[in-house]
Amino acid sequence: MARYNCLFTIAVPVNNIQRLLMDLLESCGFEIIYANADYIMGRETPGQVSFSKLVTAEVLLDKTTATDKEIRMNILVKNEELPLQVDNHCRQVFEAVSRAMRENQQWNLIEQVAG
Repeated sequence: MARYNCLFTIAVPVNNIQRLLMDLLESCGFEIIYANADYIMGRETPGQVSFSKLVTAEVLLDKTTATDKEIRMNILVKNEELPLQVDNHCRQVFEAVSRAMRENQQWNLIEQVAG
C-alpha cells in the first residue's frame, strides 16, 4: 500500500478551514465522502486509473492546538497500489495536493513537514 503524509501549519480563520479544504480536495479531483469538525476524507473520482490505484486523501485537523488564526493539519494520501516505482500514481497525486496546499491563495503557509 502506498502512503504519503505531510504536516501543514497554515494561517487562516479557523471557522473557514473545513470548506476551504473541501474545495481544495475537490479541485484536485477528489469527491468528499466524509467530513466532520476535525476530519475530512476524499476519494479520487473513478475513471482515470485502475481501481487499485484510486487514491484516498484524509485530512485530520488539530483543533487542540489551533488558535483563531492558525491551525495544524495532517494530510495522508494513500491507495492499494504497491509503490514499486518512486514516481507512482499515489505519489503524483500527493505531490499535486501538497502543491495545492502550498500555493493556495486563501491562506498563508507557515510550515510544512513531510512525513
